[in-house]
Amino acid sequence: MSDSRPSASGSASRIAGPRPAGRAEVRAVLRLAQPIARRFAPGLAAGVLSAVFAVALLASSAWLITRAAEQPPVMFLSMAVVGVRAFALGRSAFRYLERLASHDAAFRQLADLRVGIFSRILPLSPAGLGGTSRGDLLSRLVRDVDDLQDFPLRVVQPLATAGILVSVSVVGVWLVLPAAGVTLALALLVAGLLATVTSSALSARSERQLAPLRGALAGEVLEVVENLDVLSAFGALDARLATLAAADDRLRRASLRRSLGVGVQGAVLSLFAGLATVAALRVGIPALSGPAGLSGPGFVVVVLVPMAVFEVFGMIPLALGVWRQVRSSAARVATAVPTSVPAEIPAESVTEPTDAPADAMSTTSVSARPVLELTDVGARWPGSATPAVTGITLRLAPGDRVHLAGPSGAGKTTLAQTLVRFLDYTGSYRLDGVEARTLAPAEVRRRVGLCEQRPWLFDDSIRQNLLFARATATDDDLEAVLARVGLGEWAAQRGGLDARVGERGALVSGGQAQRIALARALLADFPVLIVDEPTANVDEAQGDMLVRDILVTAAEDGRAVLLISHTPVPDDLITARVVVPGPTG
Repeated sequence: MSDSRPSASGSASRIAGPRPAGRAEVRAVLRLAQPIARRFAPGLAAGVLSAVFAVALLASSAWLITRAAEQPPVMFLSMAVVGVRAFALGRSAFRYLERLASHDAAFRQLADLRVGIFSRILPLSPAGLGGTSRGDLLSRLVRDVDDLQDFPLRVVQPLATAGILVSVSVVGVWLVLPAAGVTLALALLVAGLLATVTSSALSARSERQLAPLRGALAGEVLEVVENLDVLSAFGALDARLATLAAADDRLRRASLRRSLGVGVQGAVLSLFAGLATVAALRVGIPALSGPAGLSGPGFVVVVLVPMAVFEVFGMIPLALGVWRQVRSSAARVATAVPTSVPAEIPAESVTEPTDAPADAMSTTSVSARPVLELTDVGARWPGSATPAVTGITLRLAPGDRVHLAGPSGAGKTTLAQTLVRFLDYTGSYRLDGVEARTLAPAEVRRRVGLCEQRPWLFDDSIRQNLLFARATATDDDLEAVLARVGLGEWAAQRGGLDARVGERGALVSGGQAQRIALARALLADFPVLIVDEPTANVDEAQGDMLVRDILVTAAEDGRAVLLISHTPVPDDLITARVVVPGPTG
């Protein structure tokens, strides 16, 4: 019966570990990143028109200049003059509209994507994320999700735009001179294949590695920053900085290899743009005096159009490179937010209980004091093959103060997580006679509160760290509850409720953090309060005082308290004691 959370073989492996994402999972994430057709179509249409107008501008300008050199009557040039102006203005206007519409669609979809991802990850937290690297998870949920906006903007739209433009341009050149249309099509085909193969050979691996390497670097940075004091104290800072530098170097080298592939790809496209022009000259010059009777302006058009076409066509190989990066990010997001919740994590929505009236819990006020009963309760962490705790039987009635004792690793913290329904359980866990698994976990957590071993304090004022427990509390309420937990004078000396506690409570001691957490629990008025190892971060004298204050204060008004601690507690402070046996084997 171990209380340690599983590492790579447990929940972490199912969420942030090396488990590869399936194709269906990746496709599901990419579908979330792609805007619906109604939003996506306007940007695509504007992009296609902008690209077509760019090629048309070059073609009409070349035709106009060449035709004007023949000095025809001005009326023969008026349509071309109007066309040049229209294409020039239209190209810029449609380019602006394309950026506006496509980015608006992508950003709107990105907001929906973030909400969808967080709604899928919330049921896993916190028990399902116990072994996850926070830096890597942050990278997945921020940087990798941001990268997914490139899917519609730099993959789908460029491929669609370039594909439509290339088809229209080849047909247009073929109508002027069929041989030139064929050479242009062949040049585009060979250039596309060669550029893609070259880029893949040089940078495909780097493009797939960029997202994981960014995640690894973020994890290293976060670990160094959060543990700077410990690393410095033990002389391990230089070693960690060397590891950080190595992670940064791997990311830098991958970025350089990707840039090399992009550069070679650009060179290949430039080369074939020139070859397409030469090929157009090769087939166009004989046509000037041939039976087809190709005119001078037409000849200039078929020679110069390939340059404009290749400029747009270059988006295709680039889009394929971006696709590899986007797919890697989608796979990382998919592994961070699996489509199914592990069986060890209770579902947020459940059916009404069948062994009690449907409104048995809902009609009871939050301040009512339910009876909590455990019978042979066991639990395990996601992915773990063995239970972390088994065979727990106890009863908590209003006013009871029960000490749950046991050595480290016995499963005490696992039980605390189970009682607030972060973990599912075996056996029977009843609140006022209603089986807890038939209630929504949020309903259970409105009645059973948890003061964790390491309370989370926000980097804000004391006031804000208390208000989120009861948003309607006044300053008088907050000062009163601080006085109840023994922090009234301390808070006044620090400047009152506006005093800041620092990031994760860095400006307060372990005992003060526990007391602030207790104050929050009192404000929330939990009928049942679970206090997990409150003395873990304080010395013995302060720990004894803290335990006494917690049991006396929290048990007021008939509140039931379950104190989880491996340290002794005086008999006069508790009504019962339950001992959890230590791990075996």
